[in-house]
Parts: sequence; structure tokens; C-alpha cells
Amino acid sequence: MSNGGGSYNAQNDSRAGSTGEPDIGTEPTGGFFSADYKKHDDLKQMLDSNKDNLKLEAMKRIVGMVAKGKDASDLFAAVVKNVVSKNIEVKKLVYVYLVRYAEEQQDLALLSIATFQRALKDPNQLIRASALRVLSSIRVPVIVPIMMLALKDSVVDMSPYVRKTAAHAIPKLYSLDPEQKDQLIQVIEKLLADKTTLVVGSAVMAFEELCPDRIDLIHKNYRKLCNLLVDVEEWGQVVIINMLTRYARTQFLDPNQQDAVADDDKNFYGDEDEKDSEEEEDDDEKEKTPPKKPYMMDPDHRLLLRNTKPLLQSRNAAVVMAVAQLYHHIAPKSEVGLVAKALVRLLRSHREIQHVVLSNVATLTTIRKGMFEPYLKSFFVRPSDPIHVRTLKLEILTNLATETSISTILREFQTYVTSSDKDFVAATIQAIGRCASSISEVTETCLNGLVGLLSNRNEYVVAESVVVIKKLLQMQPDSHSEIIQHMAKLADSITVPMARASILWMVGEYSDRVPKIAPDLLRKMAKNFINEEDIVKLQILNLAAKLCITNPKQTKLLCQYVLNLAKYDQNYDIRDRARFIRQLVSPAGEKGALGKHAKKIFLASKPAPVLDSSFKDRDQWQLGSLSHMINQRASGYSPLPDYPETAPDPTVRNVEVNPWEQVPMPWAEKTHKKKAGKPKKEAFYSDEEEESESESDSEESSSSSSESGSESESDDDSKSESGSDKEKKSDEEPESSSSSSSESESSSESESESESESETDTKPQKKTPPPKTKSSAKPKKEAKQEVSLLDLDDKNKENGESVPSQAAEENDTTLLDTEVDMSNTSAPVPAPASALDVLSPSLASDLQGLSINDKKDTAISVTTPMFVSTTSHELLHRMTGEGLAANYRFTRGTCIYSTSMVPVEVTFTNHTDSPVCNIRIGDKKLQAGMTLQEFPEIPSLPGGGSMSVSIGIDFKDTIQPANFQICTQDRKYNVSIKPPVGELFQAVTMSEADFTAQQSKLTGMNENSGKVSIPSQHNNSKTITARMSELANVAPVSSSQDGLYRFAGKTVSGGTLLLVTVKVGEDNSANITVNCELMAICSMLVKEVKQKMSQA
Repeated sequence: MSNGGGSYNAQNDSRAGSTGEPDIGTEPTGGFFSADYKKHDDLKQMLDSNKDNLKLEAMKRIVGMVAKGKDASDLFAAVVKNVVSKNIEVKKLVYVYLVRYAEEQQDLALLSIATFQRALKDPNQLIRASALRVLSSIRVPVIVPIMMLALKDSVVDMSPYVRKTAAHAIPKLYSLDPEQKDQLIQVIEKLLADKTTLVVGSAVMAFEELCPDRIDLIHKNYRKLCNLLVDVEEWGQVVIINMLTRYARTQFLDPNQQDAVADDDKNFYGDEDEKDSEEEEDDDEKEKTPPKKPYMMDPDHRLLLRNTKPLLQSRNAAVVMAVAQLYHHIAPKSEVGLVAKALVRLLRSHREIQHVVLSNVATLTTIRKGMFEPYLKSFFVRPSDPIHVRTLKLEILTNLATETSISTILREFQTYVTSSDKDFVAATIQAIGRCASSISEVTETCLNGLVGLLSNRNEYVVAESVVVIKKLLQMQPDSHSEIIQHMAKLADSITVPMARASILWMVGEYSDRVPKIAPDLLRKMAKNFINEEDIVKLQILNLAAKLCITNPKQTKLLCQYVLNLAKYDQNYDIRDRARFIRQLVSPAGEKGALGKHAKKIFLASKPAPVLDSSFKDRDQWQLGSLSHMINQRASGYSPLPDYPETAPDPTVRNVEVNPWEQVPMPWAEKTHKKKAGKPKKEAFYSDEEEESESESDSEESSSSSSESGSESESDDDSKSESGSDKEKKSDEEPESSSSSSSESESSSESESESESESETDTKPQKKTPPPKTKSSAKPKKEAKQEVSLLDLDDKNKENGESVPSQAAEENDTTLLDTEVDMSNTSAPVPAPASALDVLSPSLASDLQGLSINDKKDTAISVTTPMFVSTTSHELLHRMTGEGLAANYRFTRGTCIYSTSMVPVEVTFTNHTDSPVCNIRIGDKKLQAGMTLQEFPEIPSLPGGGSMSVSIGIDFKDTIQPANFQICTQDRKYNVSIKPPVGELFQAVTMSEADFTAQQSKLTGMNENSGKVSIPSQHNNSKTITARMSELANVAPVSSSQDGLYRFAGKTVSGGTLLLVTVKVGEDNSANITVNCELMAICSMLVKEVKQKMSQA
């Protein structure tokens, strides 16, 4: 470096030589041992230089120091002098430095106030914004008037970047002088009216910081904010969405209130045994009371939901989370499910994002369980997941557990138990306990599996199993005395204090069921009392007291011995407990008032523990907030307001438009006609019903015409429309438009009423579809069509079409398709447990036989049913159907529509004199994965006539009801078909050897058994076979043993094998064993077989 740099080094060299000191610590940047007065001398000299290149180099090094967290405050005086530099690059870096240190060096910063004010008039927008930023960073009340003047000038600046900086300065000025609030609100009102996407996000941020309760400032700008939302930067999108969520809760009615009205209508005819007089009274009261007005969604409410929906595709996790909480809090229940795909996509992000998303998903699963059921496997734990992510996934899997998916979840839990992470193993066993308590069909199976874990080599697995078993036994202790005895024997080997305490509590609570083991256990515990942990000592005292009350002859001396040991214990809780128990069970004199009631005090029946989710009460917090994450109120949190009871005035959001702006321009008319003639594209989400294009266009036209009259705003709207048109033009081939219903009945009605005038010009042009031959002639190009970021469902699901696997393989996949089986383009549904799953080797001895292999055996074939019931069940009562009645029965044959469907015969009877026309199936409300094949429409059913039709229902191997509507010409009736468990099977034939081989693979949690006493007159082969055939569609299997009856079948939907064994003893008692991979069905069938066989 020449000139200045060279002379500086030369001076240092001469100085070191003249003093005779060693040449150390003289480098320009200084060293660890350099003197303080020499610190940054080289930088100061470079800043004092007349050359801009040296100043620029010095400022770069200084800003680099600030970025690394090093203290550069002693250079403030040297830097602030360069604020008048004519070099733009130097001046920008000086302002960056001043923003950082202006608050610390306020006196020196005040000396440059005049310079900052002159910079506010600089032609460069970056300089103007930087000067305003520095002014707002000087925390001195004296300059508040100067800052206010600068702020008011910056709000009307031509540059949107300067206006954005002004919005950021508002909260700083308010915190410095709260008395300026009224003037600042006026500034915010101007910024909210800004039509630039760069400014609106910052303006809303200032609004939220300063005056979030001034909803009146949002009214006129609401529609503009909704339309500009997609183009705002990501940070601004999050702020605007959170603000609009609160706005919607105060200005719109609850969109889910119609569900309550529907429930009332449904229960009107709910009681079939109601007397005729009561029905007449209800009719009279209904006539007197005015009918409830059906809910109609506000068009502005629909506008918000429609414009936030594309943001689910955002790359920013905070934006997706903000949209998810908006839909959760203000959207109809039927539309909230579309956020599930976006949230599942975020699980592929960083661990921190996973933790936040999973916390919110865990809360959603407690409220909307069905929303995430199709994505069950996305929550399976991976080996790379940290412990906090694993725990949340366990919580979600437990919340999603249903009769359908419990077998898959338990099989997954079985693998988790083998983990080396002790905390994770404990959480898994607790999850198994929660599943057992919430789903009664698998309680026995889970309990048997947990008992099997008691023999595990891992001590922590055994200890946690004991604690969970204790909670499960409290629900039904009478039938599990063997388990209590087995656990009492483990008290010697288990060393975990919590597990030992749980064993002692169980033995004491149910000592009457183990009268011989309880005193001996107390004797062993008393020998080692002084070495036990405090929690164990307390339970030993409780056990001694309970045994002294129930069995004083054997345990009174032992109880006194234990009380004497506890009397001198170091823990005062134990000493106090011993003193209290002594006065109750063995007082020195006569028993006191409490002593007489000692049995009621110690042996009172205790309620079973409720194993609820830890996220059950978190719905009180706003989703996605910090308070929701920590489950307590955070500083600055304000709860969401409740919906208003009556709809506020929607006209407050209307904006006056100048008459000359309403005149349509010629080019605008041409553009509109071109847009109307374009074929309609696929919906953004394939599983969401697409709104009609005419409604969306009319909505945009009405909203744009009602906003503030300015050309720039209409330009923004046209830009957003042209952007959507460009996206449509990017596709290879236009697809044929398909008719689809609107997103919700309420939204379609409200939009059609409010926008009927604007639709009259566009509808005739949009009803003409493009020729169908164009789409059918090029199937390959349609197959290669791109799949959108969130669209994992079959694109033709709405039309009922199926995509060939070959075409699905050619689809261009996106980020979400990495874990989706593309051979099946439908949304992932939690199917029954696969037959090819393999058990963990280390747990094969504990939880055996959770899957079967070689399900499709050539020796197993479907046969005709042995029994077909003629009994019909009521589907529609004639009083409810106003003369039209419907009954159904299961025919047990092969369904004509699909081999995976259960055939059902429905018989309609017209009990009136006039004909009933257009009988058909209407809306279907089926569980995830279930399908229903309709019958052909009945044009007319004459009075007194009857007709039978056939339908097919794929119950997905569950007994969940199939809910749908039966419609006539002018009425709709909600009906439901719930199958008995025996109707889910097909009878199959197999040899005895095959039966034994398959049964050996279905053991452990896939086996359920029970005992029953068969009446002697029915203890014969003919009766047992007949009763079994009546109960379930199974076929008998030949047996070489007397008194052993075997039956086989398989589920209609999944083809899962079912094996039933009835072994009759000499005393007419029978052991019933059911083996099936579907554990819920297994448990239910055992109960029904026991009930059927015990009938007299």
C-alpha cells in the first residue's frame, strides 16, 4: 500500500527503532498485547484520508467487525465525520454503522442531526431511507419533533422503500414518546392506504404494534390487502394473515354454526318410540317459532379464504403455518382439511421447523382427527429424529389411533420399544397404554402385550410397562388377578423406584384378590425398608396400613414394625405419614372418630386415571403462537376474539368510486372477452371442490370496483389476474372443463346473490366447453402433466376416473412426492396392516405374530356362504321419510360392482297413495378410504309399491358406519348403514394343515380368546356350525379331533385372513380363539361368538 498506508507503517518502524523496543504489536489490526491507545489507529487514519478508496476499505472492515460481533464503538467519532462524504458507497456503509451505534453514542450522533436532515432530501432513495433509519435509532426525547416531521415527509415519499422504512420507524418513535400516538395513527392510516406490496406489510406491522384495536382503519383496505397478499414479501404475509385472522373473527359470523342447525334437524326424528301426541306438539311449536335463517358466508370472508389458499404452496414455513392457523380458526370445517398436505410437507424441513409444526399438528389431531388420518405414515419415527421430535410424533400417532389404524400403529410401536433411547422407550410404552385406554377393542391385546414386555431384558422397558399396566388395571381389575400376581413376583427383580411403588400400590389396593401374596410381599419390603427410595417407602406404609385393616392376624406385627422404622426416617414426609397411619390403624387407646372410618379412608374405590393427550387443552391458545408452544400465556399475547352473534354491517368495507372510473375501456372489454373464452383449468387442489370461474371473476370485478378509486389499484388487480393467466398458459394442453360443485353451499349462495349482476355478461361465454376429442386424442401429454407442490391426490378423483399406473409413473413429481407411492395416485390412506411386515427379532418373544406372511395362498379359495340372512334392518322410517320407508339386508354374495365391496340389498316401500319420484343417493359423508357405489335412480315408485335395488360399500374392514343421503324429487334424508362385524368377511375353504400353518403365524397380539358355557342341548356339531355361520360369513374347516371346530374366512376389502377355533370340553365349556391381523375385529368377534354360543 502506497502513500498513506506506506507512511503509516514507516512511522511505526522508525518509532520502534528509536526506542529500542522489540518490534511487536505494531501490525495495523493490533494484537492481543497491543496498547489500548493504538487500537484501530490504522482505521482512523484511513477514515481521515482524502481518498475515497481508503475510506471505503476502512468502512468495509469496520462493518465486517460489527457483523462478527466485535466492539467498534470507539470509532464512532471517526466514522460520523464521513456522513457528509460524496461517495455513495461510503455514505451507505456509514449509515449502516450509525444505525448500530447511534443509541450508544447519542451525544455524538446529535451533532450530526443537521446532516441527517439534509440526507432526507437526497436524490438517492437508499440514502433517504438510511437517514430516516438513523434518526429513529437515536433514542433522545429532544429530537421527537424532528423525527415526527421527517416521518410525515417520508410517508408521502415517491419511493416505496422510503415509505417502508417510515413504517418501521413508527414503533420506535412510539416507544420513545407514547404521547405521539394520535399523530402516528394518522400516519399509519396513510400507509395502510398504500397500494404497493413493498409497503403494506410494514404498514400492517406498525398497525399491530401501535393500535391493533382500531379495526376501523382496516375496513376500507380489507379487500385490497386480500388481493395484494400473494405478492407481498414473506415476512409481510405472516403479519397480514395474523391481522386478518383477528379481523375475520370480529367481522364475520361463525362459518360452522350451520353444523349445529343440521344436528338439530337430524335429531328431530331421532326417537323412533316417540308418541304421536308429542310429535304433534313438536309440529305445533315448530310452526309457531320462525324458521332459522340458514348461514350464508360473507363474500369478503370467502375472498380471504380464497386468496390465502395459494400461500400453502409457499417455501416459507412461517407463511404456511400462518395460513394453517387462519383456516383452523375461521374456515368451515369441510375446508380445513386442505392444510394437512402443506403441514406434512413441512416435516421435511429442519428440526426446529419440524418441532413447531408437529406441536401444532398435535393440537389439531385432538380436535380434527380425521384431517391427518390419510397421512399416518408421515408421522412414523425415523432413526435420525431427535428425542423432542420423536415424542411429538408419538403423541400424534396416539391421537390418530382408530379401530382401523390401531394395528398399524401398534406394529410401529413394537419396533420403537427396541430402541436404545430410554426416554423414547418409556414414551412409546405410555403411548401403547393410551391407545389401550381409548380403544376398548384392543385393551386386552395391549395389556397382554405389555405383560409380555415384563420379561424383557431391558429394565427400563419392564419398569415403564409396570407403571402403564397399573393404570390399565384400574379400569377393570376384577378380571386380571393373574397379572397382579405376576407383577407382585417381579418386585424382587425390578429396581426402578416408580415401578416398585406401582407394584406395591396395586397389591395393596387389590389385596383381597391376592390374599396369600400380599403379606409375603410386605414382609420382603419391610426387610429392606431403610434402603428404599422415598416414593417406595410411602407405598410400603400404605400397603402395611391396608393389610392391617383387611388381614390384621397376619400383618399387624409387620405393620407396627414398618411404622417404627418410618418413625425415625430422615424424610419428614415419611415420618408424618407414619404418625398419621399409626393413629388410624393401631391407636394406643380407643379408636377415635377417624379410626372408625379407616377402612373407608384407605380402601375407598378410586376412579381410573384418564390418559388424555397433553395437547388437549392447548386449543385455548391461538395456533402457531408462542403461547401455544409453551402452553402458557406469553408476554404480549392477546386471545382471539369470539365470533359476533349478529353479522356486522358489511358495507363498511365498500369504497366510493369516481363515476369516470366505472366507464369500461375498450381494451379492458377485449381482455375480458378473451379471458371468458378460455377453457377452465384444473383446481389448485384436486381434493378441494373448485369454485366456478364465473364466481371468481365476478368476485374480482366487484371487489375491485368497490375499492378506493385510483388507476394504480386497478392496475394491481389486473396484474394479479394476468399472473394467473400466465400460469394457465404454461401448461402443455388445455384440459376439458368439468362440472363441479362450489366449495360450500353457503359460499355459492352468498356469492351468487351479491354478484348476480356482474355474472350476466360472462356466463354464456363460459358455459361452452372445449371439444372433448382434443383431450382424448392425446392421453400421453395429459399423463406427463406436472403435479403441483401440494397436490398429492388423484387429479381425476372428482370425476371418479382412475389413472393407469403407467401414466402415473410418467408424472413429473415434486418435493412432496418423495414418500408417496406413485403407482397409486390417490391420497395416502392408512390401509390395513401389510402382510409382508416383518417382526423385530428382539421382541419376537414378547409381542409375537403381528403380521401374517403368504396371505394369498393358492390353497385358500373363496366359497359360497353357508347361510344368508333374510332379516332386514331399518334404513329409513316411514314417519321420517314422509311415507317412504327403506330397509336393507346383507346378501353375503359377490358384489356386482367390485370384489372389495360388501353387497347390500335396499328395499324401498311407498306407504302413501301418491308416487315418489327420483329416488337416488345424494351426498356421501364416508370415513377416509371408504367408497359407496350408488344404485341407478328410480324414476317413480307408485303408491303402495315396493322395489329392491343393490348397492356396494367398501367398509375398509371396519365397522364404521357409511353415512349418506337418500334423495327424492324434493326431499333429502340422512341415513346410515353400520355393518355387523360378521358381514365384513367372505367364506373361504382350506385344509386342516393350511389352517394350522396360518394360525401359527397369527399369535400374540393377533390372537384373542375367551371362555363360554354352551347349553347341553346345543352342544353338537350341527348347532355350533349353524350358529357360527349365522354370526359371520365363514366356512367350516375339516378337523380330525372330536370337539374341535374350525372356521375360516377373509375380509372382503383387504383380504385379511380370519381363523376361528371352538374347542368344546366335557363339561360343556368351550374355549373360543380368534386369529386375525385386524386386532379390533378380532376382539369384537370374540365377544359376539361368546354371546351367540351361550344362548339357550
